[in-house]
Amino acid sequence: MPANLTPVYMKAEQAYREAATPEEELRCLQVMLQEIPKHKGTDHLQAQLKAKISKTKKLIETERSSGKKGGGMSFRISRQGAGMTILLGAPNAGKSQLLASITKATPKIAAHPFTTQLPQPGMMPWNDVSVQIIDTPPITPDYVEPYTYGLIRSANLALLMMDASCDEGVEACLGVWEKLQNTRTRLATSSYLDEEDIGLSYTHAFFVPNKIDMPGAKDRISLFHELCDLDFPEYPVSALTLEGVEDLRNAIYKAMNVVRVYTKLPTSKTPDLDRPFTLPDGSTLLDLAEQIHKDYVQNFKYAKVWGTAVHDGTPMKGDYVLRDKDVVEIHAS
Repeated sequence: MPANLTPVYMKAEQAYREAATPEEELRCLQVMLQEIPKHKGTDHLQAQLKAKISKTKKLIETERSSGKKGGGMSFRISRQGAGMTILLGAPNAGKSQLLASITKATPKIAAHPFTTQLPQPGMMPWNDVSVQIIDTPPITPDYVEPYTYGLIRSANLALLMMDASCDEGVEACLGVWEKLQNTRTRLATSSYLDEEDIGLSYTHAFFVPNKIDMPGAKDRISLFHELCDLDFPEYPVSALTLEGVEDLRNAIYKAMNVVRVYTKLPTSKTPDLDRPFTLPDGSTLLDLAEQIHKDYVQNFKYAKVWGTAVHDGTPMKGDYVLRDKDVVEIHAS
């Protein structure tokens, strides 16, 4: 991306990737255009933003005039927990089994392909927070459900799963990889928008070979790497026997890149330790105040903080950067 992008721009870009409606996309794009540094090095991106704003406005007007929300089947899954992880793979990759193993969801699981026909969400507990996990219909070289692209773009993390129990699983996973990398919604080692084309989105991904308890699984994983130069973090698992699943769970949470913050009322002696707020790493007290209620931002005076970076109960200004497990007591006028 161009140099000197402001924190407000970066926050709006992240919100744009996670937007669930065209109206949300438009608001984020307008903030990005307002915040982008105006110099020759950003001329192309400014033009991209203006074109995207114009296109999004036309889409909103079309939907309003027709009374319909776009064409075809679409899914809007509200974001919950510390972040969103999406499961991707070919038929029989074991996505539904993994969802059932790490969440309380009860998807239909069967040995035959195409058992999952609609997105299936679940919540993965991790200590005192949860991460949203979404299973999706299988991807083949010939077809991807159109709404899957939107789910991938809005996710914090994608798990590319492979059936390592058979040779066909290797070929099928290669097909999924090639299918996605030839679209404008791709997988990568981090999430970002292309600086030359804002419509080209990359989502942070892990490679998750499944069914490693089956004979020949390690050889098939090696074969996949010979055929595909994939540099994603790799977490081999057996979703059925749970081998490797705990390491994957920990990696999923870490990839959300959030901090947990506990709050207490000025009239209370103890904080609420059961329901922490989760915010992106690097967030400030004002970001926390905004998440609690917009009035707290407008009327923010200071906050007392208990944590590893300060003495207990230290009054801090709104730009204080939160640490994991901080306890915060907000004072507002």
